[in-house]
Parts: sequence; C-alpha cells; structure tokens
Amino acid sequence: MNWAMIGGFALAAIWTWHTVAAMLGMPSIKELSDATWDIAPGDIVSKTTGERSPKVSIIVPARNEEHTIEPAMRSLMAADYPRLEVIAVNDRSTDQTGRVLDELAAGNPQRLIVLHVKELPEGWLGKTHAMWLAAGQASGEWLLFTDADVHQSTDVLRRAIAYAERSGTDHLVVMPTMLTYNWGERMMIALFQALFIFAQRPWKVADPKARDFIGVGAFNLVRRSAYDAIGGYDRFRLAIVDDMKLGEMVKKQGFASNCVFAKDGVRIHWAQGALGIVHNLVKNFFAAMLYNVAIVLGAVLGLFLVFLGPWVGAIFAHGWARAGYLISLLCLFTIYVGMSKRSGVSPLYVFLHPVGTVLIAYTMLLSMAATLWRGGVLWRGTMYSLEELRRSGL
Repeated sequence: MNWAMIGGFALAAIWTWHTVAAMLGMPSIKELSDATWDIAPGDIVSKTTGERSPKVSIIVPARNEEHTIEPAMRSLMAADYPRLEVIAVNDRSTDQTGRVLDELAAGNPQRLIVLHVKELPEGWLGKTHAMWLAAGQASGEWLLFTDADVHQSTDVLRRAIAYAERSGTDHLVVMPTMLTYNWGERMMIALFQALFIFAQRPWKVADPKARDFIGVGAFNLVRRSAYDAIGGYDRFRLAIVDDMKLGEMVKKQGFASNCVFAKDGVRIHWAQGALGIVHNLVKNFFAAMLYNVAIVLGAVLGLFLVFLGPWVGAIFAHGWARAGYLISLLCLFTIYVGMSKRSGVSPLYVFLHPVGTVLIAYTMLLSMAATLWRGGVLWRGTMYSLEELRRSGL
C-alpha cells in the first residue's frame, strides 16, 4: 500500500474542502468602505430604542502605552460620529501614560473621560478589570472595546454602527488592517491569514447554527443590552484571550454576531519583526488551548501534518504519489492570493510558509513551557498563577 499517495490525497481533500469553502464564503463578508454604508448619523436608528444616532462608548484599556496612546486616542476622538464618549483607563502605568491621557482629556472634556487604576483587585487580569470598570461608567447603547495602539479612520465607527443597526447585529468585529514594515512581519501575517481562513471560517460567524465565533481586540463592538445579558467582563475576569471569549459568549447566548472588512478603517502595527510577534503570542497560545498540554501537542502535530506535510510530500514523494501534495500547495497558494487582496502582502510569501509554520509551532510550545515553568502567565509586569487561571475555566 502506497502510504505516501494516501497521505497526499488525504491532504488534498482537506485543503480542497477548505479552499472551496473560503472561495464561496469570503465574498459574503461585507466591506464597510462600500457606499452602501456611508450613512449619515441622523439616518442611523437603533433597533431597540428607535433613537437616532445611538450613543457609543469607546473603551480603551492602557498600561505603559506612552509611545502609542496619544495618536491612537486622537484618531478615536476624531470620529465623525456625533454621540460619542471615549473612556480610557490608565491601568497602573509606571510611565507617562496617565499624564498623556489627562492632558488629552483637559483639551477634549466633551469626548474623553480618563479613569486611573492604582491597585488591581484580587482575581482579575489588569485588562479585563479596566474594561469592566469603564463599561460600568459608560452611558452608550453601544460599547466599543479597542486597544491603545489602534488607529481608526474618521468614518469607520459611523459605518459600523450603520451596518450593525440595519443588519440587526448585536456584536460586530471589524477586521483590522495589519501594518507591516519588514519581511518577517509580512511572513507571519500571511501565515495567520491562512490559519484564520482554515480554522475560523469568518463567513460562518453570522450563522446562528454554526459553531464559529470571533472576537478581535482592535474593534469589538457590542450592544450594551447583549453585554449586560452575558454578564459583562465580570464573567471573564481571568480571560487571557478576552476578545474571543466575548465573541464566543455573545454567540452562545443567542445574540447576532458578525464580522466585516473595512479597508484601512482599523489599523494596527502588531509587533516589531517576526520574533516580536512570537513574543506577543507567548502569553496567549497556552490560554487559547485551555492550559492543556495534550491540546498543545495535538495542535503542533496537526500543524506539522497539514501545513508542512504538503511541502515535504511535494519534495520527497515520487510519481503519482506527489500529486496530492501538489494539489494541497495549489490550494494554499490560492488562499494566499485571495488574502493578499485584503492585506497587500504578496502571495509569494507562500514560499516562506514553512518557516512561519515552524515559528508558530515553536510559539505554541514556548507558551506552554514558559507558563508551566513560571507557574503562571507574566503579562505586563503582573504574574497570574496557572492554578487560578485554570480554575477560572477561561
């Protein structure tokens, strides 16, 4: 029995299935930059209250962000949406973040509120506590959770609210544009796009019968009534991957969730270089895999088989046994081509796909090893014990 041929055609079936699904599904995801969503605020009507231009509260947790916070906050306050408040939380910063925020608030008292956290209560992550605290003081019908290094175009919030209200959506994610400045960053972003398409199926998020859900820290918009109904961030006190947990719970509770694109509407430079991205992910991966060693090892094995297998087979298999692996690589390239139209990253980065795959596998193992070695997660200067994180079930 030719096991190389069986393996090749098994991989070809997997990749063909996912590629065809993506080709059929991705065009259904709306693009906010289309003229359809260029709606005047006065024509945006709340589906729950009937109020025009429903108020929005933007919530920004910040810890030691003195180098990124000012331009990010100015982009939020420049939004062309009239009924808006921005609530920034200075979470125990040891740099000049608090001072920068206070100066911005003094110049924009109608739009910006600043809260200062001096001590972190027991049983909370700093970020989730900051967002819970701000949500408790927010007066908007909509809550937008975003990060302190995210830049938004002036119209993306207005368009997002228009889309959410007209489509009856309770939770909306706007896919961010990932800014990249070198080949390592582009390699990793291209790989993540392929993983995203392969594993998350974003076109299925709006389907109430599908298991797929989504949450993105750069732009997580949720209707206040839905946020309260799921218990808010009080329910996610120790959630490392809080954005995904919010998206998961909103959908599980039967609220309408969806995701959209917005060309250059939400922009973020994630990290400096490929190794910077690895560093940023070390705290996340073990948490995303429920602090379970078996899940991590299974994920690494699956990653090697599905994402590296086609390359190995295409090089070392012979004759017809090579066909399945080549089909798999053609599907992978097709996905890279499709996503390059959104990201601007050349599809030729597919040739660095094996390098990125090894780095992601390394990051998964490093995240697990570092967490087990430390007995917890070290995040922005605060240690959270593994026992407590596991006990939380998040």
